[in-house]
Amino acid sequence: MRIVGGRHRGRPLKGPKGSAVRPTSDRARESLFNILVHGQEGFSLKGASVVDVFSGSGALGLEALSRGAAQATFIDNNSSAIAAVRANAAVLKEWRKATLLKLDATRLAPPPLAVRAPCALAFLDPPYESGLAEPAMQGLQTKGWLTADALCVVEVAAIEPFAPPRGVEVIDERSYGAARFVFLQLRL
Repeated sequence: MRIVGGRHRGRPLKGPKGSAVRPTSDRARESLFNILVHGQEGFSLKGASVVDVFSGSGALGLEALSRGAAQATFIDNNSSAIAAVRANAAVLKEWRKATLLKLDATRLAPPPLAVRAPCALAFLDPPYESGLAEPAMQGLQTKGWLTADALCVVEVAAIEPFAPPRGVEVIDERSYGAARFVFLQLRL
């Protein structure tokens, strides 16, 4: 697992200990960021505030920082995942731009003052077939984590159903092997 683009391109990332985490493949992550950078009219990572929910190794948020995001918040309820994000951010010298929160993403409170919110981009990568994407998305949307026109990317299993909450529009979907990215835009 490595950073696939931006100023940290090629730098390796370490995953959390244990087998509970399923990292997004480098190839799928590269495709995802190509879509974000080149396929979403009016969207720019430059200076954006990002939230990476179910962050695991932090690869999605760290990739965003590598490509010009100003700040990334990483949310996971697994201590090993938080430790992996902390170590990866330190190795990349991005720790000043990273806020780590050990939280249950399905029960979010409003963002703490340490977080640069609302965020323009959210990544949600829950365990496949868990049903956790919908409540986490709802919390981000209703608790002030996202800008009124935020772009959200939810990764689910290729055949897993996903129903976005009200006020959120599916603008694109792409499958990569066992993974499917659902691109959403808030419409508040």
